Amino acid sequence: MTQDAEVIVVGAGPAGSTAATHLARAGVDVLLLEKSAFPRDKVCGDGLTPRGVKQLIDLGIDTSPDAGWVHNRGLRIRTAELTLELDWPELTDFPPYGVARTRHDFDDVLASTAVKAGARLTERTTVTGAITDERTGRVVGVRAKQGPDKEPVSYRAPLVLACDGVSARLALSVGIEKDDRRPMGVAVRRYYRSPRHDDPYIEGHLELWDRRDPAEPKLLPGYGWAFPLGDGTVNVGLGMLSTSAAFRNTNYRELLRSWLDSTPEEWGYREENAVGRIGGAGLPMGFNRTPHYRDGLLLVGDAGGMVSPFNGEGIAAAMESASLAAEHVVQALARPEGPSRERALRGYPRAVADLMGGYYQLGNQFARAIGKPRIMRLATKYGLRIRPLIPLVFKGMSGCYDARGGDAVDRLVTALSKAAPTPR
Repeated sequence: MTQDAEVIVVGAGPAGSTAATHLARAGVDVLLLEKSAFPRDKVCGDGLTPRGVKQLIDLGIDTSPDAGWVHNRGLRIRTAELTLELDWPELTDFPPYGVARTRHDFDDVLASTAVKAGARLTERTTVTGAITDERTGRVVGVRAKQGPDKEPVSYRAPLVLACDGVSARLALSVGIEKDDRRPMGVAVRRYYRSPRHDDPYIEGHLELWDRRDPAEPKLLPGYGWAFPLGDGTVNVGLGMLSTSAAFRNTNYRELLRSWLDSTPEEWGYREENAVGRIGGAGLPMGFNRTPHYRDGLLLVGDAGGMVSPFNGEGIAAAMESASLAAEHVVQALARPEGPSRERALRGYPRAVADLMGGYYQLGNQFARAIGKPRIMRLATKYGLRIRPLIPLVFKGMSGCYDARGGDAVDRLVTALSKAAPTPR
């Protein structure tokens, strides 16, 4: 079989570019296929918690403000009766700051890093499915449509990394379906010119209120966010989980407008200050697509349902899983084809499960609970007033805790995660 690369990586988002960078730096011949052309936009909150920032630092990327990254010092939580400002904790494993940057720039930086490391990036190449060996069923390449004329092309390699996001075309092409018992989310966002663009905190709105009729305010389903971008604009959006009864019967764009029209006018979240259209995206959560490795195909990031059920963040998990995938692929390629190589590759899903499986199982249970409005209302109304609980809630929901040692809260979150059964 003629090989076009040692490894094909499909998708040059955070997962794909991170994996391609680590593989190329290890001397692996990597072909990175991207359906769009850089720079390009993606629907996202545009922010990383300290957990995600660590991954940037591990790649050697300059995360300073001078390099275009907007730093934030923590999270501001808002409910109807309460506002809490929580600084990111001082930890051994993660830096004490988060960053924000539009995906238009962010993904371009990561893809450029992969190219500088030696990965071969081919843009405007939409992968439509896997090529499998007729005798063994093993994935040996991909089929794609390339360029403006959608010319059919194919590429071959002994290993393929599916980093193609929520669409998961590669996984579907070999029969790896999503598990509908696991939570799914949907998110919409828009940019607004706002005087809050340089606020030092990102915001999480645990309650969304429609107050356009002051006499009869309505509690809306979902949760909201605001990520200051430091350039005169704020990324504002909302999300909802499939565990909510309103998940399938909601006009999300109208829901966003109803909520934002009820926020203080001085924040600037009004139609006349909007920049661009409302964008929407799916959030595959809690390992809703497994197995993460089968017959030469590794699922990485969103393609493997690795968005956090606790907070909807997917970038950190995408980059973490990409690093683990690259590590196991490098080890596998150093072995002869056959059982020994397969043993190394089967270590990838175990490593991902060890890192986030139990934590995500807790998150799946959390998602089911907050999908019930009564429980969510009680939690926000009373739970956040119990001061000793706040560090546990903050570290647990953000994923920013030291898994090795740390303080009592870190040890408790780690113990709970280890005790939870890993979703498979």
